[in-house]
Amino acid sequence: MKTDTAHLAWNDRWATPHGRADWLTPEPDVAAFAATLATRGALKVLDLGCGVGRHSLAYARLGLDVTAVDMAEQGLSELHRASREEDLAIATQVAAMTELPFETGSFDHVLSFNVIYHGDPLIVRAAVAEIGRVLRPGGTYQGTMLSKRNVKYGKGEEVAPNTFVDAAIDPDDSDKIHPHFYCNAAELVELFAEFEILSLIDQEHAKPGSWHWHMLAERR
Repeated sequence: MKTDTAHLAWNDRWATPHGRADWLTPEPDVAAFAATLATRGALKVLDLGCGVGRHSLAYARLGLDVTAVDMAEQGLSELHRASREEDLAIATQVAAMTELPFETGSFDHVLSFNVIYHGDPLIVRAAVAEIGRVLRPGGTYQGTMLSKRNVKYGKGEEVAPNTFVDAAIDPDDSDKIHPHFYCNAAELVELFAEFEILSLIDQEHAKPGSWHWHMLAERR
């Protein structure tokens, strides 16, 4: 079965004000690290799976050279609208996380917040490989992965190792009908073997039990 399909649910969500409402403010840890990027010599940033562009806009306000990609075109449309309102230059492109249309070493920093776990292990590995490919040596990566502590782990049908589809969902959790991959710390570190892990925290998001790994890493 095809497993990298969650963008279909997100495309529907981005089409309505209600669906976008919880995804307009940058995450605190993303904003905090963004403020350090210029001092690290990071000028070219890729927002992989940008959604409606909350982080792309934050990067652009700091004067960084931002490229935003997503498979959900409704999100990109909303980002276009918001960037025009603020007169911010952000390059956008519809692209899959497993086939990024950029040259090797194109970026100083890649962000992928709540994105690359949407698929089976083969999809996740391909996405991590692409992140590593488009980052320059010494470039940084910030992202999240679903933790096995998450209450959704093990719920529904296991369609691939550690990958679940849950049809018993509420309207605000509609992407769970698409495959989601979960990992523990050891598995995450192995996935990112080409990176030096700078920080790794298992953090609960807004919903009780919504544990996600938050990671900072440097490309070797």
